[in-house]
Parts: sequence; structure tokens; C-alpha cells
Amino acid sequence: MSLIGTEVLPFKAQAYQNGKFFEVTDANFKGKWSVVCFYPGDFTFVCPTELGDLQDQYETLKSLGVEVYSVSTDSHFTHKAWHDSSETIGKVTYIMIGDPSHTVSRNFDVLIEAEGVADRGTFIIDPDGVIQTVEINAGGIGRDASSLINKIKAAQYVRNNPGEVCPAKWQEGSQTLKPSLDLVGKI
Repeated sequence: MSLIGTEVLPFKAQAYQNGKFFEVTDANFKGKWSVVCFYPGDFTFVCPTELGDLQDQYETLKSLGVEVYSVSTDSHFTHKAWHDSSETIGKVTYIMIGDPSHTVSRNFDVLIEAEGVADRGTFIIDPDGVIQTVEINAGGIGRDASSLINKIKAAQYVRNNPGEVCPAKWQEGSQTLKPSLDLVGKI
């Protein structure tokens, strides 16, 4: 079953950010746009390259009104240890959620049960807490965080302009489509 168009399920988890531990819940995903990036594990190989790349896009994402959350099945304590020991992860300033109970990973349907780790899943969530995009990559395939920018801009545009849709390769400011009977078979 697709999670597109569904509200984020309830959860509570501990997180690490900028030297502090705190609780995050599904309520954090309401009132603003959110990007949630699941990854298999701290102290691994592809994961730090992705999280570093996500940090490189963080200021741009924040300028779009987006908060970023990374999630693995490691604890928030492990996130802090990784942050303190890795040059790449030490630069991360967005929220790192620990999911040792696997609740969050199950809620987003990315848990690899047999391994107890999450798939590489990326979710864009609107201010109502509703999932708008889902992308799942195989473990050996890293993601490019820059691809999130246009997806978020398109999701925001569609939300703010009911009755319009963004075609493939849409860029901010370019033409959108207004689905109608007159448009059928004309594209």
C-alpha cells in the first residue's frame, strides 16, 4: 500500500541535534514542510555521504520552510557519538532521530525486519502531516539531496495553486498544467 496522501502515524522518539537530546513526535511534522530521510545505520559507508550531502542542502531547505529529520534504528546516544567522532557527521545541524524501537521505521514502511535497519527512504511531508512524496533506494544506492529542492517547490506550488499540476522537469516559474477536458490527448 502506498503511503502517499496518508497522515504520518503517531510516534514518540528521542533525537539529537546541536549537542542536545529531546523528544520528537508526529506532531513535529505539522505546521511546516518536513523532509524525513531514513538510512540503515550510523558508522557505515554510504550513509555519511548522504547525510553530509543533506547538510549541504539544509540552508536551502530551511529557506523553503522545510525542517529536516534523519532517522536510523540507532539510538540518539549513537547519533551523538557519531556526530562527535566523524568529520562529515560533525557538520550536521538538522535533527537526527533515534529509532531503536523500530516504531518510526515501521510507521513509514521502511524497516527491513530481518536486519533491524531501515531502507534508504525519503519522504516529503506537507504542513498537515500528510506524506506527499516517497522515494526508496536499495542499500547500495546513495541519494542526491539536491533533487529534493524542485520536488518541494513543486509540492508547495500544487498545494498553493489548487487545480494546477507540475509536469515533468518542472522548474519554479515555468509553466504548469490545468487538467481539463480540453487538455486530454493534447500533451
